[in-house]
Amino acid sequence: MKTADVRSRFLKFFEDRGHRIVPSSSVVPSNDPTLFFVNAGMVQFKDVFTGAESRDYRRAVSVQKCMRVSGKHNDLENVGFTARHHTLFEMLGNFSFGDYFKRDAIAFAWEFLTVDLGLPAERLLVTVYEEDDESEELWLRQGVPKERIGRCGAKDNFWSMGPTGPCGPCSEIHWDLQDDFIPDEEPDPWGFGHDAGRYMEIWNLVFMQYERYEDDGQILQRDLPSPSVDTGMGLERLVAITSGLKSNWGIDEFQSLIATAAGIAGVTYGDDLATDQALRVLADHGRAAAFLVCDGVMPGNEGRGYVLRRIMRRAIRYGVKLGIDEPFMSRLAAAVVELMEGPYPALRDRRQFIDKVVSNEEATFRETLDRGLQLLDTALTSDGDRTLDGETAFILHDTFGFPPDLTGVIAAERGWDVDMDSYQTHMQQQRARSRAAWKGTGQVGLDSTWLEMEFDTRFVGYGSTEGRAVIDTLVVDGEQVDRAEAGQRVDLVVGATPFYAEAGGQTGDVGRVTGPSGALTVDDCLRPTGGVVVHRGAVQEGELRVGDEVLLTVDATRRGDIMRNHTATHLLHAALRELLGEHVQQKGSAVHPDRLRFDFSHFEAIPPELLERVEDRVNAQILDNTAVVTELTSMDEATSRGAMALFGEKYGDEVRLVEVPGFSIELCGGTHVGATGAIGLFKIVHEGGIAAGIRRIEAITGRAALTWVRTLERNDLALGRHLKVRGAEAVGRVAKLLDDGRALRKEIEALKQKLVAGGGGGAGGPQTTEVAGVRVMTAAVEGASGKELRGHADLLLDRLGSGVVVLGSCEGEKVSLLVKVSRDLTDRIRAGDLVKELAPLVGGRGGGRPEMAQAGGRDPEGLTRALEHSLALVEAAVS
Repeated sequence: MKTADVRSRFLKFFEDRGHRIVPSSSVVPSNDPTLFFVNAGMVQFKDVFTGAESRDYRRAVSVQKCMRVSGKHNDLENVGFTARHHTLFEMLGNFSFGDYFKRDAIAFAWEFLTVDLGLPAERLLVTVYEEDDESEELWLRQGVPKERIGRCGAKDNFWSMGPTGPCGPCSEIHWDLQDDFIPDEEPDPWGFGHDAGRYMEIWNLVFMQYERYEDDGQILQRDLPSPSVDTGMGLERLVAITSGLKSNWGIDEFQSLIATAAGIAGVTYGDDLATDQALRVLADHGRAAAFLVCDGVMPGNEGRGYVLRRIMRRAIRYGVKLGIDEPFMSRLAAAVVELMEGPYPALRDRRQFIDKVVSNEEATFRETLDRGLQLLDTALTSDGDRTLDGETAFILHDTFGFPPDLTGVIAAERGWDVDMDSYQTHMQQQRARSRAAWKGTGQVGLDSTWLEMEFDTRFVGYGSTEGRAVIDTLVVDGEQVDRAEAGQRVDLVVGATPFYAEAGGQTGDVGRVTGPSGALTVDDCLRPTGGVVVHRGAVQEGELRVGDEVLLTVDATRRGDIMRNHTATHLLHAALRELLGEHVQQKGSAVHPDRLRFDFSHFEAIPPELLERVEDRVNAQILDNTAVVTELTSMDEATSRGAMALFGEKYGDEVRLVEVPGFSIELCGGTHVGATGAIGLFKIVHEGGIAAGIRRIEAITGRAALTWVRTLERNDLALGRHLKVRGAEAVGRVAKLLDDGRALRKEIEALKQKLVAGGGGGAGGPQTTEVAGVRVMTAAVEGASGKELRGHADLLLDRLGSGVVVLGSCEGEKVSLLVKVSRDLTDRIRAGDLVKELAPLVGGRGGGRPEMAQAGGRDPEGLTRALEHSLALVEAAVS
């Protein structure tokens, strides 16, 4: 059976039974800071299960792309060598949010497998939690014999979201591979319910039945009022079973990618075990790389970026092993797009972007691969106990980008081990920094006061900057209070507000809250969790009480500046995609009253002339004064109209669409101008790179742009006054001054060198002394830099022919020493040794090569003594 058939049959089966088909979320989680990647189908529904989010459906079905290459789910080193390990895979899942429970979940699963797919029931086994008599009874009702039902402990058949929160028993369905199986490792003692032996798990049904909570330091458990269901089944495993295959690698999609890889390498799959393993690595890693890049992950040295880089470099190494001596990953990625763009249309939309990222990363790695291999070849041919030291493994990782498992593979091919304990020691600090830097994607640092509050604040500020409401909550120093007095910092919550809370890159509003007997100056507005909007500030006069009716007034001028910058951000995004290509995707933004910042995917600096075209395109839209249209619509309708959704962001079923007709259309909850002409002038003030493949543009609009222009004008007039020219002539005059300055500096340098080289032995000139048959020239050169000393030394040594030149210079309190030795003397006199002895005399230290060495110090009075002492050092070296 084809993969596409199984995927579609699963979705239709559950859609026919009242489930909403929910598209796969990004493989980068939007709402879980504990995860690098989505590793299960339930991740996008986590807030629904915990009650933090509600949807307009209670049954869902999905095919979720997942990654298991970090933490406890790290299968990378097994990929290619076992029958069922992958980096990226697709997980089939059906979900109930307080609707059906065990009975229906078990009945659905059994019907789909045995009726819809026609799998023989006698080859299916199930496990249940050892205390879950109800599930066992329900399986018996489906006709599963008791001897084919196993009971497992909590380690295998009990699931929990964490120390506290939803939890419950699991029931797993296993496929009996019979005698025709490929073991990945030794099976467990009783040979049942183990994923690597004869019995392979294919479907896990999780019954969220309880809630764990903490009370007086104890973890207690109670029944959930609305039990839920979460299931997960690997698509690749299921396709292999329905196709009668021994391993996942035989399914149609993998065979297609393996054929592509084999064609690139000029080999045949099935002829040789090592070749087959390498081709499987290429197929798996090519697929994973394409999906990761599609979802916005960029190669890097930390976090998700490092995972992508590690996957790609492992694939490239196996490609080299197959004899592929030219870039090939982009061809694999293109095959993935062509193969899987049907169920995952984002692959098609980001085809060019994927190709560019993959191609650039492979080119970068190949530049260092040869040098790294040379270092490794040298290390693996040295004498010793055939164990590669950890320091070399670390250097290969840190300098040449070799993941440790890649080093291990190459070493193992030569019959060597790697001292991983030593490697880990070298990596410890770097890992600690990486962990400290990891922020995740969820909300961080939420105040427990707001976490415990089940409250929604309605935003009424799209059309107004004023509104009236009743104070519902006041919080001072983390405690809810009935009133707040002048001088106190307070958090205030009302039922409806015109204040925009910081979100989506747009900064929060500021303003004033005025009550019958007091007023609050709002200096921040935020949404800590859920729907609560918190107005934060200081009571300026009188007092505010819970229950007071208040007037909420947003700083309208500041809001107007923010709106200009936010709409301009949308125009900038559209202009960049139009002029640079559709690979441009937003990677972050900040909208403030005085500026906007936009981060986006692109691989090279934007030339000034192209940046001007981007500016011109945005300003053309502003001059057109096009009306900005906002509307609420369904997610499906928005995407069908071409609205851009940001990967990693969460969207409900109803979304807000912001459109500049004919130019830009995006999903956005922020505030915007009514027409583009309100933006005024749009001016880019900076463009630069902030990470591999990520660029940043900073720009200004409206009042800030006017201030910027006036500042330029004032500077232009001031420059003209200083240069005694009109503004238009200033550039030419400055260029002439710079040219004159460069010419004068060259003339001064030439005069200095002539003075030093032609000195006749008088005070300050070079002194030549013969010491034990060696001519030594010493000189103090006033005000010379280290670079100038090197030039002087070259001239003097050329004049001397064979000998030693010792020069010194003082610039304020800074002392420079330089020693240069002709090559015929370096076997007896080493410049580095002389400098090490002379440096302490000027209060410093130094070193260098046998023919040339330098030192720096902070004791000018010691320079004369150092020059004199150099003669004695030369004599000692020669004798």
